[in-house]
Amino acid sequence: MEPRFYRSWHLAKSDAEFKIAEFEWSLIRFYESFTRFVLATGVVTITANVELKHQEHVILHVIRMQDRPKTSAMIGRLMNRDDIPNIQYSLRKLEAAGLIEKLQDTSSKTYLYCASDLGIRLTDEYYKVRKEILVQRLGEISDTEEKFERYARFMSLLTGIYDEAARDAATITPQTEKSATATGSAQSVTQQKEP
Repeated sequence: MEPRFYRSWHLAKSDAEFKIAEFEWSLIRFYESFTRFVLATGVVTITANVELKHQEHVILHVIRMQDRPKTSAMIGRLMNRDDIPNIQYSLRKLEAAGLIEKLQDTSSKTYLYCASDLGIRLTDEYYKVRKEILVQRLGEISDTEEKFERYARFMSLLTGIYDEAARDAATITPQTEKSATATGSAQSVTQQKEP
């Protein structure tokens, strides 16, 4: 794209920044589309008397991964999430809906979660609908398997880079009026105040 179309955009002052920003925005749009698909397919297959959010559908499928019980910490690690209290809330909802079962680890005080018979049946149904509606469409793209394998590795690499950048960003002192005065940028901070 020609520079005149994006030079004034606050996230893109160079060609490299433009390409990164475009990737990020396409990633956001993809995430929203993926969320809609998971919810729409979940509504069709999971008829339990509970309203599940996107993340709860995902947690249910993660629990079924390798058909091995998992702790809330393991689920968080697999999903790259650190909000364990929110994950535990979702687990309680899934348990109340009869989709998962809570087991106590005999060697410790931790709890493990596994899919119930109902959860297995409904996630199997989700698989069938997903295969018929989504996987067939994806098969129309040339070299799909190779592309997904390559993109999955690329996304894993980016996940590590963004996580590291997030840790670095967390160590930066936020700009306040007091710190801005000390660094000589008080005017820009003052302008951001609401009237």
